[in-house]
Amino acid sequence: GAPVISSAGRMFPVETRYLDREPAGRIEDSVASTVRRAFAEESGSALVFLPGVGEILRVEERLDLGGNVDVAPLYGDLSPPDQDRAIAPSPAGRRKVVLATSIAETSLTIEGVRIVIDCGLMRVPRFSPRSGMTRLETVRVSQASADQRRGRAGRLEPGVCYRLWPEEQQRGLLPFTPPEILDADLAPLALELALWGANDATLPWLTPPPAASLATARALLVDLGALDSAGAITPHGRAMARLGQHPRLAHLVLKGRALGQGRVAALLAAILGER
Repeated sequence: GAPVISSAGRMFPVETRYLDREPAGRIEDSVASTVRRAFAEESGSALVFLPGVGEILRVEERLDLGGNVDVAPLYGDLSPPDQDRAIAPSPAGRRKVVLATSIAETSLTIEGVRIVIDCGLMRVPRFSPRSGMTRLETVRVSQASADQRRGRAGRLEPGVCYRLWPEEQQRGLLPFTPPEILDADLAPLALELALWGANDATLPWLTPPPAASLATARALLVDLGALDSAGAITPHGRAMARLGQHPRLAHLVLKGRALGQGRVAALLAAILGER
């Protein structure tokens, strides 16, 4: 019986242009070539989607668009001034190319952008229960992500989206990006659940976590002394939860302090915790 409020929002039309065939060679070369083509065919600034920082820096090296075009990277590890530079409107008479990761997929509206160039790739974390490690993997975007990226070109005026894949390949993309909980390291979640005293079987999950991954996470916490054999949180586990780090790193810091090596342990945790 709750009231339902709907808002359609406002979006200008966006023309979609596909490449005739899959790019051969390095994706950075294809992206740089498409940027040059787009700037010859269209007016306005461009937002370019790339999977990661390495690709952003390599595309930036390949772009030389003249004195009136600014190239601005945009990713999570940039300093706030550099992020502000990427988001700020271009001065009168100048154009901009923003080279971004998926960080720019949803929340940002960059004034002057009416061109989107999408390489069709994204980088996602994938946890392996066998190794106990998380690695970054480059995968195809979903149809929903591709449409979200395309929409960035129509926020403020009619725009155009260049997709670096053939049109028939669009139908083969996954409809939506799989929920992160299906591939994530669940050790932090398992520790939080134990801290709450919650039984995950009774929680109303939007997407239930995989049973094998959750069992692996709990086994790790038992090995670290964060949970007892019955799955209840221990005093050591409560101390780990207060640190706000991954359980492995929290255990490292606490054990290092107990051994009189707290500073070394904290530095190691900081280094291991950064990308």
